[in-house]
Amino acid sequence: MRATILYGPGDVRVEDRPRPVIEQPTDAIIRVEAACVCGSDLWPYRGVADYGPAAAMGHEYVGVVEAVGDAVQQIKPGDFTVGSFMASDGACEICASGYQSRCAVGLRVRGAQAEYLRVPLADGTLVATPGMPDAVLVPSLLTASDVLGTGWFAAAAAEVGPGKTVAVVGDGAVGLLGVLAAGRLGAERIIAMSRNPARQALATAFGATEIVTERGDDAVARVKELTGGLGAHSVIEAVGTQEAVEQAIHACRPGGHVGFVGLGHEVKLNGLDLFYAGVHLHGGPAPVRRFLPELIRLIWERAINPGLVFDLTLPLEQAPAAYKAMDQRQAVKALLLP
Repeated sequence: MRATILYGPGDVRVEDRPRPVIEQPTDAIIRVEAACVCGSDLWPYRGVADYGPAAAMGHEYVGVVEAVGDAVQQIKPGDFTVGSFMASDGACEICASGYQSRCAVGLRVRGAQAEYLRVPLADGTLVATPGMPDAVLVPSLLTASDVLGTGWFAAAAAEVGPGKTVAVVGDGAVGLLGVLAAGRLGAERIIAMSRNPARQALATAFGATEIVTERGDDAVARVKELTGGLGAHSVIEAVGTQEAVEQAIHACRPGGHVGFVGLGHEVKLNGLDLFYAGVHLHGGPAPVRRFLPELIRLIWERAINPGLVFDLTLPLEQAPAAYKAMDQRQAVKALLLP
Protein backbone atom coordinates (compact mmCIF):
# COMPACT_ATOMS: atom_id res chain seq x y z
CA MET A 1 0.00 0.00 0.00
CA ARG A 2 1.01 3.65 -0.31
CA ALA A 3 1.77 5.56 2.89
CA THR A 4 3.18 8.93 3.96
CA ILE A 5 6.54 8.78 5.73
CA LEU A 6 8.47 11.58 7.42
CA TYR A 7 12.24 11.13 7.23
CA GLY A 8 13.21 14.43 8.80
CA PRO A 9 12.42 18.14 8.78
CA GLY A 10 10.81 19.04 5.48
CA ASP A 11 11.34 15.53 4.09
CA VAL A 12 7.96 13.87 3.48
CA ARG A 13 7.64 10.99 1.01
CA VAL A 14 4.88 8.67 -0.15
CA GLU A 15 6.17 5.12 -0.36
CA ASP A 16 5.17 1.50 -0.60
CA ARG A 17 4.69 -0.09 2.81
CA PRO A 18 3.30 -3.47 3.93
CA ARG A 19 -0.45 -3.50 4.27
CA PRO A 20 -1.38 -3.72 7.98
CA VAL A 21 -2.78 -6.91 9.46
CA ILE A 22 -4.60 -7.82 12.66
CA GLU A 23 -2.02 -7.98 15.44
CA GLN A 24 -4.24 -8.01 18.53
CA PRO A 25 -7.76 -9.42 18.97
CA THR A 26 -9.00 -5.86 19.67
CA ASP A 27 -7.71 -4.49 16.32
CA ALA A 28 -9.59 -3.41 13.23
CA ILE A 29 -8.22 -2.83 9.74
CA ILE A 30 -9.86 -0.03 7.80
CA ARG A 31 -9.58 1.06 4.19
CA VAL A 32 -8.95 4.76 4.53
CA GLU A 33 -11.43 6.83 2.56
CA ALA A 34 -9.99 10.21 3.57
CA ALA A 35 -7.17 11.50 5.74
CA CYS A 36 -5.56 14.89 6.24
CA VAL A 37 -2.61 16.87 7.53
CA CYS A 38 -2.93 18.20 11.07
CA GLY A 39 -1.32 21.33 12.45
CA SER A 40 0.45 19.11 14.98
CA ASP A 41 2.04 17.21 12.07
CA LEU A 42 3.89 20.41 11.28
CA TRP A 43 5.88 20.31 14.52
CA PRO A 44 8.03 17.32 13.40
CA TYR A 45 7.91 18.58 9.81
CA ARG A 46 9.55 21.79 11.05
CA GLY A 47 11.97 19.92 13.27
CA VAL A 48 10.47 21.20 16.52
CA ALA A 49 9.42 17.68 17.56
CA ASP A 50 11.10 14.37 16.78
CA TYR A 51 8.98 11.39 15.73
CA GLY A 52 12.05 9.28 15.03
CA PRO A 53 13.39 8.00 11.71
CA ALA A 54 10.96 7.03 8.96
CA ALA A 55 7.82 7.94 10.90
CA ALA A 56 4.45 6.87 9.49
CA MET A 57 2.34 10.02 9.50
CA GLY A 58 -1.30 10.86 10.05
CA HIS A 59 -3.82 10.44 12.86
CA GLU A 60 -7.08 11.78 11.37
CA TYR A 61 -9.07 9.29 9.35
CA VAL A 62 -12.38 7.89 8.20
CA GLY A 63 -12.76 4.59 6.45
CA VAL A 64 -14.52 1.33 5.82
CA VAL A 65 -13.78 -1.62 8.10
CA GLU A 66 -12.20 -4.51 6.23
CA ALA A 67 -11.40 -6.90 9.10
CA VAL A 68 -11.69 -7.10 12.88
CA GLY A 69 -10.03 -9.12 15.60
CA ASP A 70 -11.84 -11.87 17.48
CA ALA A 71 -12.51 -9.64 20.51
CA VAL A 72 -14.15 -6.78 18.57
CA GLN A 73 -17.91 -6.71 19.15
CA GLN A 74 -19.19 -3.20 18.31
CA ILE A 75 -17.58 -2.71 14.91
CA LYS A 76 -17.99 -5.02 11.92
CA PRO A 77 -16.63 -5.32 8.39
CA GLY A 78 -18.42 -2.99 6.00
CA ASP A 79 -19.02 -0.25 8.58
CA PHE A 80 -18.05 3.27 7.61
CA THR A 81 -16.29 4.57 10.68
CA VAL A 82 -14.81 7.69 12.24
CA GLY A 83 -12.01 7.15 14.71
CA SER A 84 -10.32 9.23 17.36
CA PHE A 85 -6.66 10.18 17.00
CA MET A 86 -6.08 8.41 20.31
CA ALA A 87 -7.05 4.75 20.70
CA SER A 88 -8.87 3.93 23.94
CA ASP A 89 -10.46 0.83 25.41
CA GLY A 90 -13.56 2.66 26.63
CA ALA A 91 -13.59 0.52 29.77
CA CYS A 92 -10.99 1.91 32.19
CA GLU A 93 -11.83 4.43 34.91
CA ILE A 94 -10.29 7.28 32.93
CA CYS A 95 -12.44 6.49 29.88
CA ALA A 96 -15.51 6.19 32.10
CA SER A 97 -14.84 9.72 33.36
CA GLY A 98 -14.86 11.02 29.78
CA TYR A 99 -11.13 11.40 29.18
CA GLN A 100 -10.53 8.69 26.61
CA SER A 101 -7.47 10.50 25.24
CA ARG A 102 -5.72 9.63 28.50
CA CYS A 103 -6.96 6.03 28.62
CA ALA A 104 -4.97 3.86 31.03
CA VAL A 105 -4.01 1.55 28.15
CA GLY A 106 -4.45 4.05 25.32
CA LEU A 107 -2.26 4.37 22.24
CA ARG A 108 -1.60 7.06 19.69
CA VAL A 109 -2.96 6.31 16.25
CA ARG A 110 -0.33 6.89 13.59
CA GLY A 111 -0.04 6.06 9.94
CA ALA A 112 -3.48 7.27 8.80
CA GLN A 113 -2.10 9.09 5.75
CA ALA A 114 -2.14 5.81 3.89
CA GLU A 115 -4.42 3.47 1.98
CA TYR A 116 -5.02 1.18 4.98
CA LEU A 117 -4.75 1.60 8.73
CA ARG A 118 -4.66 -0.71 11.73
CA VAL A 119 -6.80 0.77 14.51
CA PRO A 120 -6.05 -0.69 17.96
CA LEU A 121 -8.76 -0.98 20.62
CA ALA A 122 -11.34 -0.70 17.87
CA ASP A 123 -14.48 -0.95 20.01
CA GLY A 124 -13.41 1.99 22.15
CA THR A 125 -11.92 4.05 19.33
CA LEU A 126 -14.13 3.75 16.25
CA VAL A 127 -17.72 4.92 15.84
CA ALA A 128 -19.80 3.69 12.91
CA THR A 129 -21.95 6.11 10.97
CA PRO A 130 -25.65 5.30 10.41
CA GLY A 131 -24.84 4.10 6.90
CA MET A 132 -22.56 4.86 3.98
CA PRO A 133 -22.28 8.66 3.86
CA ASP A 134 -22.81 10.83 0.85
CA ALA A 135 -19.48 12.03 -0.53
CA VAL A 136 -20.28 15.59 0.52
CA LEU A 137 -20.32 14.52 4.18
CA VAL A 138 -16.93 12.79 4.20
CA PRO A 139 -14.81 15.92 4.78
CA SER A 140 -16.98 16.94 7.73
CA LEU A 141 -16.88 13.45 9.20
CA LEU A 142 -13.12 13.53 8.86
CA THR A 143 -12.90 16.69 10.98
CA ALA A 144 -14.64 14.82 13.80
CA SER A 145 -11.61 12.54 14.07
CA ASP A 146 -9.57 15.38 15.57
CA VAL A 147 -9.95 19.07 14.79
CA LEU A 148 -13.71 19.32 15.30
CA GLY A 149 -13.58 17.14 18.40
CA THR A 150 -10.62 19.15 19.68
CA GLY A 151 -12.33 22.48 19.06
CA TRP A 152 -15.44 21.12 20.75
CA PHE A 153 -13.46 19.98 23.79
CA ALA A 154 -11.75 23.38 23.98
CA ALA A 155 -15.14 25.06 24.09
CA ALA A 156 -16.42 22.61 26.70
CA ALA A 157 -13.27 23.04 28.79
CA ALA A 158 -13.72 26.81 28.60
CA GLU A 159 -17.26 26.39 29.95
CA VAL A 160 -18.81 28.03 26.90
CA GLY A 161 -22.53 28.50 27.28
CA PRO A 162 -25.52 30.79 26.71
CA GLY A 163 -24.96 34.45 27.40
CA LYS A 164 -21.18 34.18 27.46
CA THR A 165 -18.52 36.02 25.51
CA VAL A 166 -15.87 33.73 24.04
CA ALA A 167 -12.47 34.71 22.66
CA VAL A 168 -10.65 32.29 20.35
CA VAL A 169 -6.86 32.47 20.09
CA GLY A 170 -5.76 30.80 16.86
CA ASP A 171 -7.23 30.80 13.36
CA GLY A 172 -6.12 27.33 12.28
CA ALA A 173 -8.60 24.52 11.80
CA VAL A 174 -8.96 23.85 15.55
CA GLY A 175 -9.50 27.51 16.38
CA LEU A 176 -12.02 27.93 13.57
CA LEU A 177 -13.93 24.85 14.68
CA GLY A 178 -13.73 26.14 18.24
CA VAL A 179 -15.70 29.10 16.91
CA LEU A 180 -18.25 26.70 15.42
CA ALA A 181 -18.48 24.77 18.69
CA ALA A 182 -18.90 27.95 20.72
CA GLY A 183 -21.81 28.95 18.54
CA ARG A 184 -23.48 25.56 18.87
CA LEU A 185 -23.04 25.68 22.65
CA GLY A 186 -24.91 28.98 22.81
CA ALA A 187 -22.26 31.68 23.15
CA GLU A 188 -23.70 35.18 22.83
CA ARG A 189 -20.52 36.77 21.44
CA ILE A 190 -17.55 35.06 19.77
CA ILE A 191 -14.38 37.06 19.26
CA ALA A 192 -12.09 35.41 16.70
CA MET A 193 -8.46 36.49 16.60
CA SER A 194 -7.07 36.46 13.06
CA ARG A 195 -5.13 38.58 10.61
CA ASN A 196 -5.94 36.45 7.58
CA PRO A 197 -8.93 37.67 5.53
CA ALA A 198 -9.88 34.19 4.28
CA ARG A 199 -9.76 32.75 7.80
CA GLN A 200 -11.67 35.73 9.14
CA ALA A 201 -14.41 35.03 6.60
CA LEU A 202 -14.57 31.37 7.61
CA ALA A 203 -14.66 32.31 11.29
CA THR A 204 -17.58 34.62 10.55
CA ALA A 205 -19.35 31.86 8.63
CA PHE A 206 -18.91 29.59 11.66
CA GLY A 207 -20.46 32.19 14.00
CA ALA A 208 -17.81 34.74 15.01
CA THR A 209 -19.43 38.06 15.89
CA GLU A 210 -16.23 40.10 16.08
CA ILE A 211 -12.71 39.89 14.69
CA VAL A 212 -9.57 41.02 16.51
CA THR A 213 -6.48 41.44 14.34
CA GLU A 214 -4.06 42.45 17.09
CA ARG A 215 -1.74 40.02 18.85
CA GLY A 216 -0.15 39.74 22.27
CA ASP A 217 -0.78 42.57 24.70
CA ASP A 218 -2.56 44.58 22.02
CA ALA A 219 -4.99 41.72 21.45
CA VAL A 220 -5.64 41.45 25.18
CA ALA A 221 -6.32 45.19 25.36
CA ARG A 222 -8.73 44.94 22.44
CA VAL A 223 -10.67 42.05 24.00
CA LYS A 224 -10.97 43.96 27.25
CA GLU A 225 -12.13 47.02 25.35
CA LEU A 226 -14.87 44.92 23.77
CA THR A 227 -15.91 43.48 27.14
CA GLY A 228 -16.14 46.58 29.30
CA GLY A 229 -12.62 46.12 30.64
CA LEU A 230 -13.37 42.70 32.14
CA GLY A 231 -12.16 40.16 29.58
CA ALA A 232 -13.97 37.21 28.03
CA HIS A 233 -15.91 34.70 30.10
CA SER A 234 -14.36 31.86 28.09
CA VAL A 235 -11.16 31.69 26.05
CA ILE A 236 -10.13 28.95 23.63
CA GLU A 237 -6.36 28.58 23.13
CA ALA A 238 -5.65 26.64 19.94
CA VAL A 239 -2.03 27.42 19.09
CA GLY A 240 0.34 26.23 21.80
CA THR A 241 2.99 28.96 21.67
CA GLN A 242 4.16 31.06 24.61
CA GLU A 243 2.50 34.18 23.22
CA ALA A 244 -0.79 32.42 22.52
CA VAL A 245 -1.04 30.88 25.99
CA GLU A 246 -0.26 34.19 27.70
CA GLN A 247 -2.70 35.97 25.42
CA ALA A 248 -5.44 33.49 26.30
CA ILE A 249 -4.90 33.76 30.05
CA HIS A 250 -4.74 37.56 30.03
CA ALA A 251 -7.80 37.92 27.78
CA CYS A 252 -9.89 35.94 30.26
CA ARG A 253 -11.71 37.70 33.07
CA PRO A 254 -11.13 36.72 36.71
CA GLY A 255 -13.21 33.66 37.42
CA GLY A 256 -13.37 32.82 33.71
CA HIS A 257 -12.27 29.65 31.98
CA VAL A 258 -9.48 28.95 29.49
CA GLY A 259 -9.71 25.79 27.41
CA PHE A 260 -6.24 25.05 26.04
CA VAL A 261 -5.76 22.51 23.27
CA GLY A 262 -2.77 23.93 21.39
CA LEU A 263 0.08 21.43 21.47
CA GLY A 264 2.48 23.39 23.67
CA HIS A 265 6.22 23.48 23.05
CA GLU A 266 8.51 25.17 25.57
CA VAL A 267 5.59 27.06 27.12
CA LYS A 268 6.34 28.32 30.62
CA LEU A 269 3.79 29.91 32.94
CA ASN A 270 4.71 32.65 35.38
CA GLY A 271 3.41 31.45 38.73
CA LEU A 272 2.74 34.90 40.18
CA ASP A 273 1.06 36.06 36.97
CA LEU A 274 -1.13 32.94 36.92
CA PHE A 275 -1.95 33.33 40.62
CA TYR A 276 -3.35 36.83 40.15
CA ALA A 277 -5.12 36.01 36.89
CA GLY A 278 -7.70 34.06 38.88
CA VAL A 279 -8.77 31.94 35.92
CA HIS A 280 -9.62 28.27 35.47
CA LEU A 281 -7.29 26.34 33.15
CA HIS A 282 -8.41 23.08 31.61
CA GLY A 283 -7.30 21.28 28.49
CA GLY A 284 -4.81 18.90 26.97
CA PRO A 285 -5.25 16.16 24.35
CA ALA A 286 -8.92 16.24 23.46
CA PRO A 287 -11.04 13.22 24.40
CA VAL A 288 -12.52 13.18 20.92
CA ARG A 289 -14.17 9.79 21.46
CA ARG A 290 -16.45 11.38 24.10
CA PHE A 291 -17.94 13.69 21.50
CA LEU A 292 -17.94 11.48 18.39
CA PRO A 293 -21.52 10.16 18.56
CA GLU A 294 -22.98 13.68 18.91
CA LEU A 295 -20.70 15.19 16.29
CA ILE A 296 -21.49 12.44 13.81
CA ARG A 297 -25.20 13.00 14.43
CA LEU A 298 -24.92 16.75 13.82
CA ILE A 299 -22.96 16.20 10.62
CA TRP A 300 -25.26 13.41 9.42
CA GLU A 301 -28.28 15.67 9.93
CA ARG A 302 -26.42 18.49 8.14
CA ALA A 303 -26.78 20.74 11.18
CA ILE A 304 -23.09 21.71 10.91
CA ASN A 305 -20.61 21.78 8.05
CA PRO A 306 -17.13 21.70 9.60
CA GLY A 307 -15.66 20.30 6.38
CA LEU A 308 -15.42 23.89 5.16
CA VAL A 309 -12.03 24.08 6.91
CA PHE A 310 -10.56 22.00 4.08
CA ASP A 311 -9.43 24.49 1.49
CA LEU A 312 -7.02 22.13 -0.26
CA THR A 313 -7.75 18.61 -1.50
CA LEU A 314 -4.99 16.48 -2.97
CA PRO A 315 -4.42 12.83 -3.80
CA LEU A 316 -2.36 10.94 -1.23
CA GLU A 317 0.58 10.86 -3.66
CA GLN A 318 0.86 14.65 -3.27
CA ALA A 319 1.12 14.60 0.52
CA PRO A 320 4.45 16.50 0.42
CA ALA A 321 2.68 19.38 -1.32
CA ALA A 322 -0.03 19.32 1.34
CA TYR A 323 2.56 19.64 4.11
CA LYS A 324 4.30 22.48 2.31
CA ALA A 325 1.05 24.39 1.76
CA MET A 326 0.07 24.17 5.40
CA ASP A 327 3.56 24.96 6.63
CA GLN A 328 3.55 28.15 4.57
CA ARG A 329 -0.03 29.01 5.65
CA GLN A 330 -1.22 28.75 2.06
CA ALA A 331 -3.92 26.34 3.27
CA VAL A 332 -5.93 26.12 6.47
CA LYS A 333 -6.15 22.34 6.23
CA ALA A 334 -5.29 19.86 3.50
CA LEU A 335 -7.42 16.78 2.79
CA LEU A 336 -5.77 13.70 1.31
CA LEU A 337 -7.63 11.14 -0.79
CA PRO A 338 -5.93 7.69 -0.99
